[in-house]
Amino acid sequence: MKKGFYTIMSAQFFSSLADQALLVGAIELLKSTGAPAWQIPALGPMFALFYVVLAPFVGAFADAVPKGKVMFYSNLIKVVGCLMMLFGTHPLLSYAIVGLGAAAYSPAKYGILTELLPPSQLVKANGWIEGLTIASIILGILLGGNLVGPVLAPKLLGLDFPLITTSIDTPPEAAIATLVLLYVIAAGFNLYIPRTDTPLQPVAHSAAGLVRDFAACNSRLWQDKLGQISLATTTLFWGVSGNLRIIVFPWAAVALGYTTTQASNLSGVVALGTAFGAVAASVYMRLDKATRVIPLGIVMGVLIVGLNLMQNVWIAAPFLMMLGLVGGYLVVPMNALLQHRGHNLMGAGRSIAVQNFNEQACILGLGALYTGMTRLGLSAYICIAVFGTLVAGTMWAIRRWHQRNCVEHREEVERLLLLARSDEMH
Repeated sequence: MKKGFYTIMSAQFFSSLADQALLVGAIELLKSTGAPAWQIPALGPMFALFYVVLAPFVGAFADAVPKGKVMFYSNLIKVVGCLMMLFGTHPLLSYAIVGLGAAAYSPAKYGILTELLPPSQLVKANGWIEGLTIASIILGILLGGNLVGPVLAPKLLGLDFPLITTSIDTPPEAAIATLVLLYVIAAGFNLYIPRTDTPLQPVAHSAAGLVRDFAACNSRLWQDKLGQISLATTTLFWGVSGNLRIIVFPWAAVALGYTTTQASNLSGVVALGTAFGAVAASVYMRLDKATRVIPLGIVMGVLIVGLNLMQNVWIAAPFLMMLGLVGGYLVVPMNALLQHRGHNLMGAGRSIAVQNFNEQACILGLGALYTGMTRLGLSAYICIAVFGTLVAGTMWAIRRWHQRNCVEHREEVERLLLLARSDEMH
């Protein structure tokens, strides 16, 4: 791996670490202020909002500006979102601003991989990036849970800085103030990300032109016989997992009687399993064999439904780790295949923006569904059953879709797989 890859990994780690810890802090902030129960699952859709709204623009911006600078500006936006939360802006609105920073960050983060590394290292690089991201999710959720917990929170609130008076009086506020420092560290690493030799692509002159360009890229990827399958799979995976990490909190409260801090530990267990699956996939999977993992999506859906049977933490914890492992082994090769096809069809930044649009639209839609079910008074058990059934049924349909492509468009599919294998070997 090139030296710049490790700088990207470091920046990604700290930024993602703060993102995950902030979610726990925002959940506890809503609880401590007596917010309605539906506002907690609404955090997921609010974070995804700008991914969807700004999708036509962030990809083109990431291709027009050095990606290290894009990532730097994005982390500064996240700092603004944290400060808004601290100074009294509603947590849902503040979290949406953090989502704005994340929406701008993602196309640059993944796009620079295809610019910096050869295709032969894409699956391996994705495995490391996803593994590191999942590690940061584990540590971030644990960090957030402990920052608002009974051990660290009093110590943070007890810190006294000479000549500085703040209005930070509660554990979630102290946690959020601490996380600002992590975003600043991530921004510092962004300044050292190398500039690649890939030429910058000019941005269309008007918003309408950007929308037309994005729509054309989205259509192109959905029409590609491998791109459509990998895009459908990753869209569903992230749509469900993005909401499942929030659903774990009310499920743990009902099934195990857990607090926010205790439930954050279980979310970390899922992420740990995903990390193991991601690293294993980066070692054993090849780009041209990526579609062979599709059946694992059906297994993942069945496991999600099975979560409703878990009433003991000693059974639930290994079960959650297995669920994460299956998901990690599924998403890494499909994500690499999607990046490969997108890079060949339209360029790295635009490709990742299309991917983010579809994935975050799925998070937004499923999150709205879950929020609606919560407002109607349905239990976490019903929500989990609905999510698991959706995953298993949709992944079965995607598998049938790919099988039909292999029959009806056999030559095209074989040509694209041969291209993936050829690029991976060079």
